[in-house]
Amino acid sequence: MNDFVVSISQFLVIWLVIQVSSVLLFLWSLNSPSKTLSDEQLPKTAVVLCLRGADPFLPNCLTSLLQQNYPNYDVKLIIDSEQDPAWQVVSDTINQLGVTNYQINHLRSIRQTCSLKCSSLIQAVSELDESYKVVALVDADTIVHSNWLRELVSPLNNPSVGATTGNRWYLPTGRYWGSLVRYIWNVSAIVQMYLYGIPWGGTLAIKTEVLHQTGLLEKWGQAFGEDTMIRSVLGKHNLKVKFVPSLIMLNQEETDLPSLRYWLQRQLMASRLYHPLWPAVVADTVFTILLPHLLIVVMVLASFSGDGNTATLAFLWYVIYILALVMLMIFLELSIQPVIRSQGKPVIELSWPLIWKMIIGMPFTHWIYAIAMFRSFDMPTVHWRGVTYEVQGSWQIRLKEYRPYQTQDQPSDRQISL
Repeated sequence: MNDFVVSISQFLVIWLVIQVSSVLLFLWSLNSPSKTLSDEQLPKTAVVLCLRGADPFLPNCLTSLLQQNYPNYDVKLIIDSEQDPAWQVVSDTINQLGVTNYQINHLRSIRQTCSLKCSSLIQAVSELDESYKVVALVDADTIVHSNWLRELVSPLNNPSVGATTGNRWYLPTGRYWGSLVRYIWNVSAIVQMYLYGIPWGGTLAIKTEVLHQTGLLEKWGQAFGEDTMIRSVLGKHNLKVKFVPSLIMLNQEETDLPSLRYWLQRQLMASRLYHPLWPAVVADTVFTILLPHLLIVVMVLASFSGDGNTATLAFLWYVIYILALVMLMIFLELSIQPVIRSQGKPVIELSWPLIWKMIIGMPFTHWIYAIAMFRSFDMPTVHWRGVTYEVQGSWQIRLKEYRPYQTQDQPSDRQISL
């Protein structure tokens, strides 16, 4: 049995080398030079924010969007209904700011063949006149910095770039273990999304002509999510999605473990439905989670059979693997902190109590992620913001029943710290 432990350990070392190489590639992208366009070069842009429910950071999000260092842009708000609690929050925030570069509409055409967000995006884009050359998408939990739109749009000046995107970053501190698990998961996910070209709808810009040229609006009309498919759709037209490292946005919301598991499950389902490299995502999960847990199985079996040496060896290699992952995570945290700090956002202090919590949280994250991955393969129905969807395939989405958002519909995938 010792030989089996050694074989698994060798595979883990090889996989660790691959993971380190992937992280180094991602970090190389963080240091890639970026150039922002002058005011005269920046195209007129529509920033689209779709709302169903009043997220706790919505006033901050809206304030930051309406105070951009960008010469010619408008914020287009599509609110689920006129009775939605977000409507009052939006009205109050705009009145306090006294700005005019915005437009508020409610969702008028509720499609039965896609998500409510996709319906809202189609409505917003369809109503734009020809003067808008770029459409930028943002989520209500994203609080942007003043140069966000300038940095997001500038790379689109390259003819080969059809879309640009950033990514999210979380804090590992808070009241809930779910917040720590989400942080640990995201450290791996941000590298994976970069390597696989998976865009993030929370910070995303697309040329308006590309939206129409590629038929993205028609795709959205039959889809559950708007962002994951973009890489493959643009690729068919020899266009690429450009990752902008300065747009790694900090999210300070918290979540509990049950809510996080369902959120992860839904994220993975979207990748399964729309990303061409879904098999690679599955393979990554197998190598990262299954292989090291074979050592745990061997350790238990060896302990029961009285083979103490094999049990000890298996346990030591498992601990070494977990510690290596934590060290890699800390390395990434320290590398991304300058980006977060440059936006005026808080960064964590890597104290020993927090590091010990990360060590404990790493295997815990593997278990939660494994459960979410397994369940993502069979999700005939999805509950999202108070409505239910039937999911029979990538382009077979059915909105079962619509009703205006209610306060009790606060997203089941989010638990906010008061």
